[in-house]
Amino acid sequence: MPDRRIASRVLERWERVPPWGRTAVALGILALAFTLPLRGLLRSQGPPMEEGFMLVFPERVLAGDVPNLDFLHLYGPGSLWVLAAVYKVFGVSLATERVFGLVQQVGLVLAVFGLARFWGRTAALGCALISLVIIVPPIGLTALAWTGGVALALLGLLAILHGRRRLEAANPAALRLATFGGAVAGFSLLYRLDLAVAVGAAGLAAIWGTSRRFQLRAAVGTALGVAGYVVHLAMAGPGNVVRGMVLEPVFDLRGGRKLPVPPPWDHLDGFLQRSGAILPPRWPLPHLSSPQQLFVWFFVLIGAVVLLLAVAAWDVRRDPARLQARVLLTVAIFSAGMLPQAMQRVDSAHFAWVSCVPFAFLPIAILELRGARRGARRPMLASLLATGGVLLVMILVIPHFTAWSYGDYVAQSFGRHRLAFRIERNGRIFYYGRDDVQRAAQALLAKVPEVANPGDRLLVGTTDLRKTPLSEAYLYYLLPELTPSTYYIEMDPGVANAEDSRLADDLAGSDVAILSGVWNDWEEPNDSRKVGSDAANRVLKRDFCLVEQFGQRADGGALYELWRRCER
Repeated sequence: MPDRRIASRVLERWERVPPWGRTAVALGILALAFTLPLRGLLRSQGPPMEEGFMLVFPERVLAGDVPNLDFLHLYGPGSLWVLAAVYKVFGVSLATERVFGLVQQVGLVLAVFGLARFWGRTAALGCALISLVIIVPPIGLTALAWTGGVALALLGLLAILHGRRRLEAANPAALRLATFGGAVAGFSLLYRLDLAVAVGAAGLAAIWGTSRRFQLRAAVGTALGVAGYVVHLAMAGPGNVVRGMVLEPVFDLRGGRKLPVPPPWDHLDGFLQRSGAILPPRWPLPHLSSPQQLFVWFFVLIGAVVLLLAVAAWDVRRDPARLQARVLLTVAIFSAGMLPQAMQRVDSAHFAWVSCVPFAFLPIAILELRGARRGARRPMLASLLATGGVLLVMILVIPHFTAWSYGDYVAQSFGRHRLAFRIERNGRIFYYGRDDVQRAAQALLAKVPEVANPGDRLLVGTTDLRKTPLSEAYLYYLLPELTPSTYYIEMDPGVANAEDSRLADDLAGSDVAILSGVWNDWEEPNDSRKVGSDAANRVLKRDFCLVEQFGQRADGGALYELWRRCER
C-alpha cells in the first residue's frame, strides 16, 4: 500500500508538469541514451569496406566522379550527395562521417518518437528507446544509406500524417504538410531504391480516405523528392544506373551474400560475426547462445510485423475515422515493406535495420489491444508496462545483439574492455579491431610514398583476385593523394571477380596495387566461396613487381602486399 501511494503521488506530480516540460524531459532522456555510448562509438572499430566507402565515395563525388559511372554503388546517389556536401563544409574525416551517422540515427529515433507520440509522451519515449537500443549497435556510427533512408521515410510519413490530422480540423497547413512529407519520403528513395515498396505502400495507407487535393499534394511532393534520379540518370547514363542499382545487386551479388534461411540454431553463418569482429558476449543473466538468439530473432521479427498488421487492420475496421488506427496501419505496412532487407541476408545487422521500427511499435500494439478490452484508464502506467515488457523480451531473448551491445559501447565510453586500434596518416584516422592489422597497415602506409607519386592510380584488392568477398576500402581514404583506379572500390563476390568484370583492365591501368590477405579465410555457405575470373591475377604477374609484404597471417601469408608496375 505505501508503495502504491508513493507511485500515485509521483504520477500526480508528473501530471502537473506543463506539456512542454514533459516533452523536454522525454527528449532529454533520449539525448542521454545517445550520449552514454557516444565516446565508445566514436572510437570503435569500423567495418573496413562499408565505412571505408562511405568515406571514399563522397570524396570521389567532390572530385567529379559519378556513382555507377566511375565507381560501383549499389544504392541511390542521395546519401553520397548529402555526405559530399557535409564533407565540403566540415572536411573529409572519420569524425565528420560518424557524426553524420549519428545524425541519421537521431533522425530515425525522433521519427519513431513522433509517430508514437499519437499515443502520448510516455509511449513515445518508450518506443523511441527501444528503437535506439536496436539501431545503435549493429555497425556503430557508420553513415550507411539504409539508416538515413529509413529516417527520411519515417519523417516524411510523419509529416503526411500530421497533415491528415490538420485536414480533419480544416487547417490550411494540411496541404503544405502533405507536399513536404511526400518530398521527404520521396527523397528517401534517393538513399535506398529498395525502400520503394515500403514507402509507396505506407504512403498510400497514410493518405487513404483523405481528399483528392491532399492526395495530389502528397503525390506531387513524392515526385519532387525522387526527381533527383533524373539528374543521376543523365549524369551516369540509364544503362549504368540500371546495371549498378538493379541488375548487379539482384542477380549477380545476391548469390555471394545471402545466407541460409532461417539462420541455423547451433552456429553462425555470417563470417564477420564468427571472426570476432563482434566482441564475444559477456552477459550476466541466463541467455541463449548467439546463434540461438539469432534464430529466435528471425521468427520474433516476422511475428512482430504480423502482429502489427493484424492489430492495425482490426483497428481500422473497428473505427475507420480514428487517426491512431491510420498511423498504426502506416507503420505496420512500412515494417512489412522492409522485411525483404532482413531476409536477403539473415544476420544481426540486417535484422536490426528492420527491427528498429516494428519492435519499437510493439508497445503500441499492446496498448491498442489493452485499450479495446479495458478502456483507456491510467494510460501512463499502461505505456510503462507495455514498453517494459518489450524491453524485457529484448534483454532476456536477444541481449547479445541489442542490450549487451549497447551496454558494451557505454562501457567503452568509460574506458572498459575497448578493442580498437588507431591507424593514422597525415591527420586522417581509422580504427581497426586487430592490433596485428593496425601495425601492418601503419608500416604499409609509411612505405607507399616511396613507390608512388601524388596522382598515381591505386587499386586496393585481395591477394587472390579470383575471390573478392570485400575490400579494405578504408586505405583509399588514408591515401587521398592517390586516385582510385578501379570501378570496384567496393568489392563484391560475383561482381568484381565475374568473367566480364572490368577488374583486370582497371589493374592494367594502375600504377600501384595494395592487396590484402586479412580476409583470406573468408568462409560462408554461399557463392562467395566460388573462384572467379583469373584475368586480374594474370595482369598482376605480367605487369607488377612485389615491393614488400607487411604483417603475417596464421597460415604464414602476408596481411598486406604492396605492388608497383615493374617499369617503374
